Formats: sequence, C-alpha cells, structure tokens
Amino acid sequence: MRRTSLFLVLPLLLLLVVSATVRSAAAAATKVWKGEGTRYSVMAFHAAGDGETDDSKAFEETWESACRDSGGANVYVPAGRTFLLRDATFNGPCKSPITMQVDGDIVAPSTLWQLRSSSVLTFHEVDNLTVDGSGQIDGRGAPWWDCHNHKKCSVRPMLVSFSFCNGLRVTNIRLKDSALKHISVYRCSQALVHNVSISAPGDSPNTDGITIGASHHVRVSSSSIQSGDDCVSIITGTTDVNVTDITCGPGHGISVGSLGGAGEGPAMVERITVSNCKFFNTTNGVRIKSWQGGQGKASGFIFRDLNMTEVQHPIDIDQFYCPHGNCPERQGGVAITDARFINIHGTSSEREAIKIMCSNSVPCHDIYLDNVDLSCCRHTAPPKAKALNAHGSVAGTVEPQVRFLGR
Repeated sequence: MRRTSLFLVLPLLLLLVVSATVRSAAAAATKVWKGEGTRYSVMAFHAAGDGETDDSKAFEETWESACRDSGGANVYVPAGRTFLLRDATFNGPCKSPITMQVDGDIVAPSTLWQLRSSSVLTFHEVDNLTVDGSGQIDGRGAPWWDCHNHKKCSVRPMLVSFSFCNGLRVTNIRLKDSALKHISVYRCSQALVHNVSISAPGDSPNTDGITIGASHHVRVSSSSIQSGDDCVSIITGTTDVNVTDITCGPGHGISVGSLGGAGEGPAMVERITVSNCKFFNTTNGVRIKSWQGGQGKASGFIFRDLNMTEVQHPIDIDQFYCPHGNCPERQGGVAITDARFINIHGTSSEREAIKIMCSNSVPCHDIYLDNVDLSCCRHTAPPKAKALNAHGSVAGTVEPQVRFLGR
C-alpha cells in the first residue's frame, strides 16, 4: 500500500518542481522591471555574459518568448556583463511592439568566424522595434580588415542589420569596429536612428556608419560617426531621408550612392535632406556618386547649413564613379537633378573644393549653390571649382566660383 502511494506521489512532486522552475524563470525575466510590458532578461534564458561563451542561442530563445507576448515586451541585456554573439537572428513578425534594451556590452568573436554574408545581430520583419540602451556593440573587426586587405576574404559580417521593418527606433547605443558596415537599414519605413555613436579607424575598409537602402521616411539625427568609409550612405530605392546634426569624421562623408552599378537596374533616389552637420578630415563632405552607363534618376536634394574642416572635397557630384580606376568610358548614366547646396562653409584640404562632374550624354540639371564659402587650409593658392556638363545657378556669395553651362 505504501509503495503504491509512493508511485502516485512521485509524478505529482515532479510536476510541482517543474512548475516552480517555470515560475522562477518567469520571475527572473520580469524582476525589477517597471516599464511597459514584460521584461525578458537574457540571463533567465541561460546567457553566460562572460564574454567568452557563445550566448547567441540564449539571446534567440529570449527573443522568441518576448516576440510571442501580445502585451508588449522588453528583451533585457543587463549592464555589467559582456555577451559574445555571432550571427544572432531575431525574426518577426511579433505580436506587439518590442524593445531590445542593450545596457550590457555585446562583442563578436575575436577571430574570423563566418564564411557567408551575415551580421552579428540581424532583425528581420520586425515592426515597431526599439533598440536602445547604454551598452556597446563591438564587432572586433581588425582580423577581418587584415583578411580583406590581403584579398583573402570575399565576404565579411555587418554589425547590426534591419530589414523589412516598419516603425524602427535605434537610440543611444554605441557601436565600434565592425568588420563591414555598422548599421544597415534595408526595405524599412518610418525609421529613426538617434543619438548613436559609431567608431572605427579611418583606414578600416568599407566600415560605413549607417547604410540606408530601398527605404522610406528615415531620420538620422544627433549622432557621432567615425569610420573608414561613408558616415551615412544612401543607396537606390530610397526616398524621404533626413540626416541632421551629425558629426562625421574620419570617413568618406555623407554620400548618395553609388548608383547605377552593373546589374542593379534603374536607380532611384528622391527627397534627401542633409542639414546642420559637421565634417572633420573626411575625404568628401556631401557627395552624389554614380557609375557610367547606369540608368535611373536621383533628384530632390537639399544640403544646407554644413561646416567643413579640412575636407578634401566638401561638395562632390560624380557621374564617373570608379573607385578602383581603369573604368572604360560608357554612354548613359543616372540623371542627377535638383540638388541644392546652401550655407556651406569651412576649409578644403585639396584645391578642388567643389567638383560637379557630369556626363555628356546625361548632363546634370538644376544644380543650385547659395552662400558657399570654402577656403584652402593646406595651400597658399586659393581653392577652385570644377564643373563639367552641369546646368545650374548660383545666388549670394559662392567661393570658389562655379561656372555652369550656359552662364
């Protein structure tokens, strides 16, 4: 009789233990969280946070639980710990708005770890996502840069990528030393990147700060970007972008393009505004670049209230983009129209402070300069402007002087 009772009691005890464990994990996930929705701590899903153990699976399991929550959720990465991630993927759609609160630090592996195109963190098809926090995401890109420079790596991972999203907010976080681009925003709408810090050495290859492609209604504001490539790059399929209050440098400046490359199809970029930005020791200030022989259009640009300090070419329109040299001459090109450069001041480290180089077959139209004052900082001779196949006009004082066709 006692043995029979014991067999009946043991399953009940086991059920109680399991139930208590589940409640404990749930309590750990929500502990000391007073914000909206439920907090899901990665520590409750067995993340080590020691900077050496791969915590990618723990992060993904935390995300999956939070994504199923219909009442709003916060994926919490706690301060005071370092989490090693590689190719961590966070898929949507989720049942409600979701936040990833990165207060701890995230690092990529310190060695080459991926042979296919990927990112350290990938967010795909997640609407109403916020990534915020006081932590840092470190791509540890130096081995990748060396591998690329020695032509041994054909692909490198990005740091953080967002794709097919609506209502994205990326705020306050710090990113550094990506193997490739730091932030990629692709096929997203209504996106905000605000008060972020991005840093990589000026000679680190292709380490763009923020790349925006095939996206609409994007704002990038109040951020500091140091990189080995474009601080912000805006590529084809993108409309209505506002970039404001950015400190850029070192790097290649804020660029539209390159556009019209081989196999890309007709390019399209419209309604881009860059304002109230400062550039320090960059190769370019604001730039529109396209390949010879491309197709499509790029129009509706406002570049205003910009300060340049020792920038090689503060204003640059280039329909002959050829980064590796020896490009054959080709007819056709992406039509560049309605580009306005207003209230741009500072110094150029090269004599050609303004370059507007357009093709004979597809000239540039409606280029407008107003109140532009650029001087040389490394030459005794005054700066100069070079314009080719460009139609436009000037107002106010423009130094160096620009000669448009027909004027």
